[in-house]
This record gives sequence, structure tokens and C-alpha cells, in this order.
Amino acid sequence: MQNYNLAILRGDGIGSEIISEAIKVLDAVSVLSNYEINYNEHCIGGSAVDNYGEPLPRETIDGVLQNDAILMGAIGGPKWEKLEKAKRPESGLLKLREILGAYINIRPVKVFDALIDASPLKKEIITGVDMVIVRELTGGIYFGQPREKTVDKAYNTMVYTREEIKRIAIAGFELARNRNKKICSVDKANVLEVSELWREVVEEVANNYEDVSLSHMYVDNAAMQLVRDPKSFDVILTSNLFGDILSDEAGMVSGSIGLLPSSSRGDGIGLYEPIHGSAPDIADQGIANPIATILSAAMLLKESFKRDDCSKKIISAVSKTLEEGYRTKDIAMFNAKEVVSTEEMGSIIAGHISE
Repeated sequence: MQNYNLAILRGDGIGSEIISEAIKVLDAVSVLSNYEINYNEHCIGGSAVDNYGEPLPRETIDGVLQNDAILMGAIGGPKWEKLEKAKRPESGLLKLREILGAYINIRPVKVFDALIDASPLKKEIITGVDMVIVRELTGGIYFGQPREKTVDKAYNTMVYTREEIKRIAIAGFELARNRNKKICSVDKANVLEVSELWREVVEEVANNYEDVSLSHMYVDNAAMQLVRDPKSFDVILTSNLFGDILSDEAGMVSGSIGLLPSSSRGDGIGLYEPIHGSAPDIADQGIANPIATILSAAMLLKESFKRDDCSKKIISAVSKTLEEGYRTKDIAMFNAKEVVSTEEMGSIIAGHISE
């Protein structure tokens, strides 16, 4: 029997609840597929600040690196917002991504037919939407130096090297080659020198992918086209800042940010997490939507464990559950047969896998 080691980072807020349901689903599919997952839990984010005095303790770094992949819930909350920047939960996550060399962030956006009414956009606009945002994750303005904040002035620096752009572009083109062979690179080359270099390098990489169609779009236009004609996109390739913003906008195309998974990978092991936050206002109430985390687990099976068959079983089970009308509170107003708790949603999905 194949054995995998999976690091679990529950994080803060609803993180623990949604992770528990993802584990439930992973266990259900492993029983059918003759493999075993060993779970190893570690601390990150606000809970790590409370217990260790820092958002990413040494124990966590050393621990997660002994695993084949990482599944994370969510981090942050008002409790830690006024701490110095290095102590905030988000700093721990940024540091973890950097340590892992996780420069590729994959964010799929797919509209489930059963939730077609959940989107604020018209049915004819979103029916059939199936895109992927490829976001560069360890460079750009979030990591650029110099950066400073004083009483009267603050500044950040957006920096990209040719090599950083090249490697994320290759990742985007490889993904596009295995989908519909169409990629849109999003930048702001009309006003930003860093985007001029971005576009130049992306075009150089494109010469090695003659079977993939490349287009360019300014980020402001891309934001507009995402709501005007989202089906025109297949793979979107973009920088750290732009990808952060556009993927959240794309979440509303799908109807709920609670449905969107992500993977972060590159030089080391992969990190998988929902794109939504920790939602501390609904923590421990049993109403959080675990589907994004469950779909993140499906991505983990496909990308890190190379179990595409198991990944498809989870996606199919999620789709069937939604088709049957089961909804958590955030999507309860859309064709709900029954509004269920976080735990019940996980159990129903796991049950469909076991059928």
C-alpha cells in the first residue's frame, strides 16, 4: 500500500472546521484507492503567534518539510491586525511560500451548473466558465525592496527579474498546452517598466510554444472583461499583485469565494489552501463552507500525489452534492433543498465518494 505524509496547517478562524471536512473526504477516497495518508499537524498564523510568539515557528518549518505536501485552512483575524508586520499571521504565510520556493499559484475558477444562480452575473454570461489563473507568488510588490512606512510617507517596490518572469511564464504555457492552448498575459505595460519586462519575457517564452495562442491585456481591461465575458479566458498569466486581485474578482463569477481552491508550488513541496480568509466572525458556528478546502485537497491529490483518479472522484462528489441541493449558509439562497452545516456538507460529499 502506498503511504503519503501530509502536513496539516489548520490556521485561524474557520480553518480548523474546514480542514476537518477535507480530511474526512481524503480518508473516504483513500479507502477506495488503496493508499494511506499520514497526517502531521503544525501551527501557523495567529494561533502560532499565541502559542509560539511568531506566525511561522521553527518547529513548523522543520515539520512541514518532512512531508509530501501541505494542506492549509486559513489564517488571520482582527485579534492580530495591530501587531508589528513581522508578527502578523500573513507574514508567516508569505515566509512559508518563500521557504517552499512556491512561485506558482494555480487558482481554477469553474462554475458549477447547480450554482448558476449564485453568481451576480447573467446565466448566459457565466454558463460554461472554466478558467485558471496562474499567479506569480514569490516576487513582485509583496516582496520587493526597498519598502518603508513613516508618519508622512510610505512606499513599496515592485521588482521582477527576467528569470522570475520566465519560470512563471513557462508554468503558464505548460498548463495552457494541456488545456485549450490559449493564454492571456495580464500586465500594465503602458505605464509600468516592470510590466514592459514582463511582456518582453513572456513573448520570448511564447516562441517555444507555437501551439499555444498568446494574447496580452492590461489589468484594468482584464478586470472589466472578467465580468463582461469570462468565457473568453482559459489561462490567465499574471503577477503577484494583479493575480491576487483578479482571482478574488473571479470568485464572484463563480458565485462564492467559498468554492475556490488553490495550489502553490515550485521548487519544493506543494501548499494547498482555499483562497478565502479565516472568517473569524463565523468561526465555531458550523456554518462555514468547506468546499473550497475539499477542492484544494482534490488539487493536492492530482498535483502532489499524482492521483488524478482520486481527484476526479472528489470533484464528482462535490458536483453531485450541489446538484442534489445541499447548501451551506453562504449559498443557501440558490436552489437549496436543504441547508446543512459545515460537518454535514463534508459528510455528504464523503458519502458520495464511498457509494
